[in-house]
Amino acid sequence: MNIYETNVWDKLKTAAKPIVLYGMGNGADKILDIFAEKGISCAGIFASDDFVRGQSFRGMPVKKYSQIKAQFEDFVIVVAFATSRPEILARIFELAQAHTVLAPDVPVAGITRFSREFYELYRAQFDAVYDLLIDEASKTCYERIINFKIGGDIQLLKPFFEKEKVYRDLLQLQGERIVDLGAYDGDTVREFVAADKQYQSIIALEPDPKNYKKLARNCKELRDVTTYHLGAWDKEATARFGAEASRNSAVGVKGAEVKLTSVDALVAEPITLLKMDIEGSEAKAIAGAKRTIQKYKPKLYICAYHRSEDLFDLPLQIHAICPAYRFYFCHHPYIPAWESNFYGVAVSDSRAK
Repeated sequence: MNIYETNVWDKLKTAAKPIVLYGMGNGADKILDIFAEKGISCAGIFASDDFVRGQSFRGMPVKKYSQIKAQFEDFVIVVAFATSRPEILARIFELAQAHTVLAPDVPVAGITRFSREFYELYRAQFDAVYDLLIDEASKTCYERIINFKIGGDIQLLKPFFEKEKVYRDLLQLQGERIVDLGAYDGDTVREFVAADKQYQSIIALEPDPKNYKKLARNCKELRDVTTYHLGAWDKEATARFGAEASRNSAVGVKGAEVKLTSVDALVAEPITLLKMDIEGSEAKAIAGAKRTIQKYKPKLYICAYHRSEDLFDLPLQIHAICPAYRFYFCHHPYIPAWESNFYGVAVSDSRAK
């Protein structure tokens, strides 16, 4: 692989222009904490015009882009929020035509930051995953995302790969029996239903109570869809759950108790597609699906952006369970590198290395 990027924090520390944050909230908090740790100065914060109402963030007034532009001749923009909204993505890339725009990779779960040193430490594992990728497009995307996570250059996120193409061309959905772990409000269930008119059944799990109510309501009129208010784990258990009524709800040390189950305990019949988007608990869920993966070899849809280690740990864990698996790797429309996913298919023994 051609890994060439400089760590984003080093780029920012040596920047000759003022650095301004675009966005507020949890992501901006994390980034400003790292700024303080590394001695990087933040010259200002701006938000989309509709969100600017005279507020402040971390002691700095939140301004409009036009106000920042009037204040500085030129500046570096650090994107401090995550988005998949087409109009916001277009706006960010529009800003990148006039300024340097960086989006630091801050892990959704875990504490390990992606860096050039992190890549070098686990280079053998990254190379092993690279060798398990099916096609050149996946290998190119994998290389791009690693470079993005190191250097934060948003141009490395393009071209985006549309999810519909995954379902149609890569996974080739047709009459599937699906298990959806981390079903949120039913968004991926709706995607599956739209992509596979002949699906046989869908089992959808969601642990966040507010999200689960939305999931149950949104799936009520869909045929052969069963929803469970459960989290996915490596065994049946009970854990604390940090409910945020968002995609960032996760198993943790705070929050209400939630029941957890394993795929192996839940699934009594063959399944053909297993999807996991469970905020950093994917490794546990894969361990809890070992029998199902070995016995039924379902197509796999595994999110790989919650923990820095997920980018190599998850496919290698699956391959150790069942060596027949090979993977596509795609990044879908999102800044930063959220929605970077592995799509696994079991190949014949003659093709497996």
